[in-house]
Amino acid sequence: MIENKQHIKSTLFQKLKEENAFWSYAMDGVEMVNDSTLIVKTLIHLDLPEIDMLFEIYPFEKLKKVWREELAIAGEYYHTLNRFLAWWYFKIKEPDKYLKRVETRHLNSC
Repeated sequence: MIENKQHIKSTLFQKLKEENAFWSYAMDGVEMVNDSTLIVKTLIHLDLPEIDMLFEIYPFEKLKKVWREELAIAGEYYHTLNRFLAWWYFKIKEPDKYLKRVETRHLNSC
């Protein structure tokens, strides 16, 4: 199980490097990337099969929390992506209302 998790993380890391997702980082290996960064970068830069891999190595709750706290608050910048992720992966019935609520809550807490 742990070996498989490391293999998946390494695969995602290599694909992210190929997409230049770490252009501003000096990244030599997956061990240099924390879970939140790997999750967010995968959601932004990779395709559905790779996003599906995240669900093999992280609990649903962790993925949703990272998405909600780091990506869903991005407003218009990732609006279309966030609508899709909310609907497809996180089973949110009204993505627009949910995203507006998350963004508002974030802005009010700043």
